[in-house]
Amino acid sequence: MLDGKRIVLGVTGGIAAYKAVELCRLFVRAGAEVRTVMTAAAKEFVAPLTFQSISRNPVFSSLFAGVERYDHVHIALAEWADLFVIAPATANCLGKIAAGIADDLLTTAVMAARCPVLLAPAMNSAMYENPVTQGNLQKLQALGYRFAGPEEGELSCGETGRGRLAAVELIFEQARALLAAEKLLAGLNVLVTAGPTREPLDPVRYLTNHSSGRMGYALAAAAARFGARVVLVSGPTSLARPWGVRVVDVTTAREMREAVLPEFEKCQIAVKAAAVADYRPGSESGTKIKKSGELTLHLVKNPDILEELGKLKGERFLAGFAAETEDVRENALDKMRRKNLDLIVANDLTEPGAGFNVETNICRLLFRDGTELPLPKMSKDLVAETILREIAKRYRKQ
Repeated sequence: MLDGKRIVLGVTGGIAAYKAVELCRLFVRAGAEVRTVMTAAAKEFVAPLTFQSISRNPVFSSLFAGVERYDHVHIALAEWADLFVIAPATANCLGKIAAGIADDLLTTAVMAARCPVLLAPAMNSAMYENPVTQGNLQKLQALGYRFAGPEEGELSCGETGRGRLAAVELIFEQARALLAAEKLLAGLNVLVTAGPTREPLDPVRYLTNHSSGRMGYALAAAAARFGARVVLVSGPTSLARPWGVRVVDVTTAREMREAVLPEFEKCQIAVKAAAVADYRPGSESGTKIKKSGELTLHLVKNPDILEELGKLKGERFLAGFAAETEDVRENALDKMRRKNLDLIVANDLTEPGAGFNVETNICRLLFRDGTELPLPKMSKDLVAETILREIAKRYRKQ
């Protein structure tokens, strides 16, 4: 299955390091060539000779110990690999990669890598749930790093919680999927919009919505992984910028329109995932509005960017989202027709695990040609990849 594929297996210092031996065996048995990089702490758990015997290749651990074939071993490994897999990936390793710290062979090689990097976290559940770790995971995900696990279960400390290394079979399957990924959008310009807009009322307050921007950012990152040149027009979010994506920051709906229109002219595919405010205050106060009984707001309608793009569409593929709470399919189909879309992604916001401010989504893809593809609950990364695969398939046939 992996004949001719070249994998760098990074092993860091956690009790789950012994499971990386079986992962190495699976890779080799599938036909891959594996080179193992071990941190100093990893060698306290498993002997390098174990990986050398299974992979039939030397094991690397020192940034400064020369190996005959490699003058600059970290660069050579990065250029050689089709895929990096780090299993287990400790909190320390994740933190260093997220911060751009390269102080050993593994982190310097990862920093030089241009291939996909799959991280399999493993640690105590308290360490995993620590806000610093969660922030690092979110940053790495936005930068395009892929994750396998962790799982919930019994930990080596005797506690039960999330932090257990994902099953090696699952890590293997995710690695295989990454190695099989094609540059489906190579040579294409893709425009993605994400996040909410904010419509100012006064210097203190604004009107907005619950969008976190996660879905749009996942789409932009996936499009870049598929080889597209990606522009992401983003409303205000706290998300890290996706790797390999040009980001244009905006705040209001009108600013988003001004940023989107010139980019739309240059793109072949546009995916409008932003939750643009439908209305804005009719006037903005230059000073803070003081509390004094009831307040009546006069709202005016914002420009409908998606409808405008539908009129300018031409041969472009145009996709939008419909976040609904009732008559989801019917409302989404109506929106698709009115705005001349090729695809609309329908979300039922009443379903747990779908919609705003969660890391998963449940949606239905409705295409202009009448095809419907319901998607079960899955991560927004996987939803994004599924959407773009379907778009690529249809765009290439136009």
